[in-house]
Amino acid sequence: MKAYIFPGQGAQFSGMGKELYENSSLAKELFEKANEILGFRITDIMFRGTAEELKETKVTQPAVFLHSVILAKTLDDFKPEMVAGHSLGEFSALVANGALSFEDGLKLVSKRALAMQKACEISPSTMAAVLNLADEVVEQVCDSIDGVVVAANYNCPGQLVISGEYKAVESACEKMKEAGAKRALILPVGGAFHSPMMEPAREELAAAIEATTFSTPICPVYQNVTASAVSDPNEIKKNLIIQLTAPVRWTQSVNQMIQDGATSFTEVGPGKVLTGLVNKINKEVETINA
Repeated sequence: MKAYIFPGQGAQFSGMGKELYENSSLAKELFEKANEILGFRITDIMFRGTAEELKETKVTQPAVFLHSVILAKTLDDFKPEMVAGHSLGEFSALVANGALSFEDGLKLVSKRALAMQKACEISPSTMAAVLNLADEVVEQVCDSIDGVVVAANYNCPGQLVISGEYKAVESACEKMKEAGAKRALILPVGGAFHSPMMEPAREELAAAIEATTFSTPICPVYQNVTASAVSDPNEIKKNLIIQLTAPVRWTQSVNQMIQDGATSFTEVGPGKVLTGLVNKINKEVETINA
């Protein structure tokens, strides 16, 4: 079975989508529609912007989403039997499998980016990557720290990202090293994504998601929150709302997809981060970059 996977924030690069825009009339039409919806020419920043400009939250998330979704729509043999996306990529996956329209997906992603930005400004928070430490040990260390710090991204065995209040994350990093982590380093991110610190953003996004029409998808989506196949529109909505304050269970999602019959994983969008993670989770499956 063919699984399609969609990257999240951090996969962006200058020039992303330019070739698509120039070589496909459908891509050009969708990019121009996106410029109208967003109210600014995101294509100018995607095609010619600096790394700094692309890092702006209001740009990054819609840019990665657009690159992924438009690429999926221009693939000749795009017939997904299952999909998943990492964090923001879940929105791309839901447009690709027909649960969300292109327009609604983009509006929600834009709303999500701005809501997250606002939440980041409320109090100092961050994320950190922890390498070569068992998931249970990372969870135990987080539980032992005063303040908010939680496991946020289960990326692959031996690579887990933690998230929370700046001081709590710093303390946790020290304890992780003492517990035997190869590395525990603070990431250059705007705030504590996938942690309780995102509660104000979750509330804001929840209202927008509730007001949006979701359809029954053409194939199941393996959602970050449950790491299991979901096809019911109401359940998809519920999980999408929880996603902002809950961990991304990527390792668990990929393992479940393989258990359910996935033999190949195609990454659709900028970068090759997810195929790299899939290879670390299971070396037997085929990985492709669209």
